Amino acid sequence: MVSARTPKTTIWRMLALLLFSAFLGACAILPPHPSEPVTRAVEPDAKAPIGMIANAALGDDPRSGFRLLPVAWGSYQTRIELINQAKHSLDLQYYLFQGDDTGRFMMRALRQAAERGVRVRILIDDLYTSGEDPLLNALNSFPNVEIRLFNPFAAGRGALWSRFAFTLSQTGREDHRMHNKLFLVDNEAAVAGGRNIADEYFMRSANNNFIDTDIFAIGPVVQQLSDIFDRYWNSDFAFPLRSVTLAEGTTEELQRRFDELTIYAIAPPPEAVPDSARSYLSLPEELRRGRITQIIHANAQAVADPVNKASGANLTDIKGTVTSHILDMIASARQSVVMASPYFVPGKAGLKRLQEASARGIDQTVITNSLASTDEPLAEIGYIRYRRALLEAGVHIREMSPTLVVKSGKLGIFHGSLGALHAKIAVVDGHLVYIGSMNLDERSAFENTELGLIIDSKELADELDARTDRASSYALRLGKSGAIEWVAEQNGKEVVFDDEPEAGIWTRIEVKLLAPFVPENQL
Repeated sequence: MVSARTPKTTIWRMLALLLFSAFLGACAILPPHPSEPVTRAVEPDAKAPIGMIANAALGDDPRSGFRLLPVAWGSYQTRIELINQAKHSLDLQYYLFQGDDTGRFMMRALRQAAERGVRVRILIDDLYTSGEDPLLNALNSFPNVEIRLFNPFAAGRGALWSRFAFTLSQTGREDHRMHNKLFLVDNEAAVAGGRNIADEYFMRSANNNFIDTDIFAIGPVVQQLSDIFDRYWNSDFAFPLRSVTLAEGTTEELQRRFDELTIYAIAPPPEAVPDSARSYLSLPEELRRGRITQIIHANAQAVADPVNKASGANLTDIKGTVTSHILDMIASARQSVVMASPYFVPGKAGLKRLQEASARGIDQTVITNSLASTDEPLAEIGYIRYRRALLEAGVHIREMSPTLVVKSGKLGIFHGSLGALHAKIAVVDGHLVYIGSMNLDERSAFENTELGLIIDSKELADELDARTDRASSYALRLGKSGAIEWVAEQNGKEVVFDDEPEAGIWTRIEVKLLAPFVPENQL
């Protein structure tokens, strides 16, 4: 309210600001959702290359089949080989599909598939597509390719800050993002997990790379995943690229521009890995030869959040979400729970569940990032709020070390960069496994949409356990004085730290200063 003592110049400034904000809001309103024909996943084709490979691997077993993809190069090349083998359709759904070498090389492979007559549908969350409109429009210009943007920004598209500046009046909608990661081929095979399509997810960043895990799937669960993709693709939140952006030039000019923008993109080089991980590099070659030699058969369920979670409406009940499925899975534990999440913010309700599980004698382990390894220091604030209470409840905590993981080499060769955890995994009682996009935090629970697989397989659980590398992380404990200690094994000796190891002084100060002001549901 303007008081009688407010100077006239101040009044005019306030009115100008209000008018400017209204103008920005008007510019940022999305156009009416275009009336598009509904498209669905193709029918599985047992005679297509991927269909023949999948059926031969599954045999007479009615369950789904799985191969773990923890090594970055093997995971990326599996996707490329699946694109090369596709006959009918390719459906991709990603939170981040970057226009770097990793993304552009895959886009060229997708274009080549489209030229063979393969229908290519690509659904990308619009948050991090700033500056990518020319590249996306160029790819979208080819026959058989259609790109849609999920929950798009209508104005200020050149930069992230300008996008939000133009949508100040719509934060209820724009703050809700599609965090799903899914790759489908001919409705016969899929890759799901934690990796987006960008350099840092495939050991190609010069500074920081992510430790992540995907899983290759065939069998009945693939049809479940295709149904999920179709729900998102045909939803009112998925806008055709052409309805949001302006494609400058003729079709021929756009296609020529695509070649110019992608011609120098190269695939990730073959990755040097320890002998224990070499088997994870073989799947692309097996696909190329038309025969998968190893598969884990298991019953599985694909789970995904309702699409309307992105509407901006305040979600108070997480029933039916991926988070609720995982909490139910954890609540069913009789012996043990192991959870890996880059951002771990259990909230008061989650903390209570963990405390109750400990009281029942359930052995619980949380693997997450340290303050030094996280790429989101603000998310670390929410985790730090619960860290002491978790330790007091008897929950085992391990925090990833950005330097120890490089030194160990078991989880990847980082080529001089630092390593950070990005995998989202839970294992209950040594047989019930979750792998997907959902972080164990409030943002995944209430803000973003998520997707994952729940697989009942002791063999897969044992494989994930064998991949765990204690030498890459710190074990946390409460010392004799009650203070938190970080413990690492170095050269056969126990090394103890009494403060956030490896974290710079400015990062520590930032966290302490911002902690009182960061709302938990945004973490």
